[in-house]
Amino acid sequence: MATSKPGERKLQILQALASMLENPKGEKITTAALAAKISVSEAALYRHFASKAQMFEGLIEFIETSVFGLINQITQQQENGISQVQAITLMLLNFAERNPGMTRVLIGDVLVNEDERLQLRMNQFVDRIEMALKQALRQAVVQGDMHESDVTSRASLLSSFVVGRWHRFAKTGFKNLPGEQATAQIAQLLR
Repeated sequence: MATSKPGERKLQILQALASMLENPKGEKITTAALAAKISVSEAALYRHFASKAQMFEGLIEFIETSVFGLINQITQQQENGISQVQAITLMLLNFAERNPGMTRVLIGDVLVNEDERLQLRMNQFVDRIEMALKQALRQAVVQGDMHESDVTSRASLLSSFVVGRWHRFAKTGFKNLPGEQATAQIAQLLR
C-alpha cells in the first residue's frame, strides 16, 4: 500500500477544489462532491482541514503568496514606476486567466455562503493590491512621470479595472479573457 508524503493529500484536496471552481456554471461546492472527486471519504477531508472554510483559506494563501511574490519580483526587476504599474496590472489579469477557478475566489462569489472572514480577507487582498499600485505610482512621481495628485485616484481606478476584468471573466463562464486588449487599456488609464 503506497503512502503519500505529508502535505501531499492536502495539496491534492486544494487542487481538486480549484479544479471544481473552474466549472463555469458556478454551482455550490459541497464536501461530499469534493471527496468524491478525489475518491476519499468526507472524513478524510476533515483529517486535513477542520472545515470547508479552511480549504478556501488554503486557496487564498496560495493566491496571496503567488501574487505578492510576483509583485515583489516586478518591483525588483523594473526600475521605472510606470513600467511597474503596467507589469503588475497585466500580471493580475494573467493570473486570473491562468487560474480560472481561483478567479471565483478572487471575486468572492464562492465565499458568499462561507465564513465571513474569508470575504474580509479577500477585501484586504484587493486593498493590498491597490497599495502596491500606489507604491509604483509614487515611484513614477519621483521619476517625474506623474503628478502626485494622481496617485490615489489612479491606483483606485487600476484596481477597479482589474477586479472588473476578473468579474467579467468569471461571469461569462471564463470566455471573456481578462488580458484581452489590456495593454492598450492600461496605457489609456495611465495617460
